[in-house]
Amino acid sequence: MLKLDDIVTHYGNIQALKGISIEVKQGEIVTIIGANGAGKTTTLKTICGLISPTSGKVYFQNKDITGKATSDIVEAGIAMVPEGRRVFPRMTVLENLQLGAYLNKNRQEVKNYLEEVFTLFPILKNRKKQIAGTLSGGEQQMLAIGRALMAKPKLLLLDEPSMGLAPKIVANIFDIITEINKEGTTILLVEQNARMALSIANKGFVIETGKIVLQDTAENLLKNEEVKKAYLGE
Repeated sequence: MLKLDDIVTHYGNIQALKGISIEVKQGEIVTIIGANGAGKTTTLKTICGLISPTSGKVYFQNKDITGKATSDIVEAGIAMVPEGRRVFPRMTVLENLQLGAYLNKNRQEVKNYLEEVFTLFPILKNRKKQIAGTLSGGEQQMLAIGRALMAKPKLLLLDEPSMGLAPKIVANIFDIITEINKEGTTILLVEQNARMALSIANKGFVIETGKIVLQDTAENLLKNEEVKKAYLGE
């Protein structure tokens, strides 16, 4: 479904990605784990057109989407939940969700998608008139995921969904991610909480200083001594 072929990305003179190749098959949950500054977020931003790669290709459903406008990439079926949630703090929950469907001109479809999001996140339905900036961190994360789902993506990119959240809330968010996947959305998950990410993923990639240094099934990565030592605190 998604293929990154030898992607090189720069920030000015700094080479952030050094020939990344990743494949995500339809229906999978794939995770990229690595330390801060390893290139995880840059990888997601390159996929969704927020950064153009210096070289290499991004393919989605066998089409070359390298360097396309982000709006075109969203229309093709990719949505991203950014790091730090990035909800619009002065707008209501409902307005934030409606913005997620801004490309869709079919009002009935938007209404149906809203109901699906409210089924997944009942708390958002109860707070739909509340100003987003007044929500708790966990609720804002749910809103950020809900807003992305309003675009009805085939592929959902998640950037550090557990960041800054209490363990109980993290467990809830990861249950929801699994549920979204079961309902047919393919997921590419970037996460510092490697144990949690690998516990729900089919396969994983380990990134260090802009290079993929290890790739395997999530089950094997959880047993890998190097991964245990570096990322699982063992």
